[in-house]
Amino acid sequence: MLPAYLSTQLPDHLEEARIKIEAIAEEMGLDFFETRFLMVDFDNLNEIAAYGGFPTRYPHWRHGMQFEGLIKGYEYGLSKIYELVINNDPCYAYLMRSNDDVSQKMVMAHVFGHCDFFKNNLAFSKTERNMMNQMANHASRIRSYVDRYGENRVERFIDACLSLENLIDPYLPFRGEPKKDEPVREDETTHIDIQKIEAKDYMDSYINPPQVLEQKLEQARVDHEKAKQAAIRFPEEPAKDVLLFLLNHAPLRRWQRDILSIIRDEAYYFAPQGMTKIMNEGWASYWHSRMMTERICDDSEIIDFAALHAGTMAMGRNQINPYKLGLELYRDIERRWNMGQHGPEWEACDDMERKANWDTGEMKGQQKIFEVRKLYDDIGFISEFLTPEFCAEQKLFTFEHNPRAGEYQIASRGFEQIKEKLLFQLTNMGQPVITVIDGNYQNRGELLLLHDHIGMDLDERYIDSTMKNLSLLWSRPVNLQTIQEEEEVIYSHDGESLTLRDKAMETAIEG
Repeated sequence: MLPAYLSTQLPDHLEEARIKIEAIAEEMGLDFFETRFLMVDFDNLNEIAAYGGFPTRYPHWRHGMQFEGLIKGYEYGLSKIYELVINNDPCYAYLMRSNDDVSQKMVMAHVFGHCDFFKNNLAFSKTERNMMNQMANHASRIRSYVDRYGENRVERFIDACLSLENLIDPYLPFRGEPKKDEPVREDETTHIDIQKIEAKDYMDSYINPPQVLEQKLEQARVDHEKAKQAAIRFPEEPAKDVLLFLLNHAPLRRWQRDILSIIRDEAYYFAPQGMTKIMNEGWASYWHSRMMTERICDDSEIIDFAALHAGTMAMGRNQINPYKLGLELYRDIERRWNMGQHGPEWEACDDMERKANWDTGEMKGQQKIFEVRKLYDDIGFISEFLTPEFCAEQKLFTFEHNPRAGEYQIASRGFEQIKEKLLFQLTNMGQPVITVIDGNYQNRGELLLLHDHIGMDLDERYIDSTMKNLSLLWSRPVNLQTIQEEEEVIYSHDGESLTLRDKAMETAIEG
């Protein structure tokens, strides 16, 4: 038997608490996969977190870099991981051995909220539920390529793939994989005719000399070949899943294609977590606060819990805390649906006194928040349920940098501005929207991408390295059409250097 300080099993008193908390969660209506808790030290927990929660994940320097950052944050008292839970069946959750018992109980209650969300939220419905084993399989395949092709070569290729891992379409799993785009080509057997001048048979050789006909035929062949090359245009529609396009069309070796598919699969596995950060953390926080205050804490623990909870819910001066925003919005939805403060009649009422005392006794708050938990992602959550009253109550505002004052200042407390700012930050998980619009740009086999400019320029610090990695995978120059300082421009990268051209000077983009 391992000594207590090495065992990952919960000590007896925490195992008893786990059984109790699990029963409470089920009584309150949560529905989750089997949840297995493992006890680890802080360095083990930071290592697991650096691997995205999967200790069996493939080796790469980025994981080591993240581990060093987590360790430094913990040692300097800047950050601390209280819980780490994995979307899997069964779910795996890690507890830090050094945390006190109140923290462990709060984390366990929080975890059951997450596990319920993983199992029931629509965004997670298409994810791989056996990802723990899949990650181990991915690691085994990559290690075999390292042994065969060398660590530096494989790591360099993984670097390139990871720099592009956000170039996916998060909603693709709900539409199904698109058919593979093939270049549209003319029939190779097309017969080429040339027009002759009409003449009598005995005059034909004089009116239509053979050498002239041969020159015309050769020119017709050249024109036909140019037209045929111009017809090699794909994809038929803009492709938002850039990684899938590269998998289907880039001239990759088999091992490279397999690694790119691994990076893409893992990107799609993690995508729902980015799409539901506010909802997921808010849901788990809602349930841990209820379970701890109503069923778990005794008189000697409630003050410690309150301090922990307050720390988790603290809002920074210039950023949104997803735990706090999600929790309060669920509570607001529950209150509104309990009191009937929704629907056309409520929206049409302009009597402030009547609204202040509005209570139909509907009592459908719990039913509604479970429905919301199932059907929405963060964008829908904010778009549908954020209200002016909620923004005022929570003291939300937008802020901007004032160059004259040299500091950030409140820009607006208006509801529309707050909502617009939140939705803007959540669109595509805050990542730029990039699509492939031509895989045979200018009939040279180059790649043309389009940046969907929605009010924010691309960060020039990342353009060069990202396009260089795209060029590495495509093995041809890569072009990116975007807007920079309100001007349409095209960045081009040939694998060695980046150039910038004015879009107005391009003549062959549509040709």
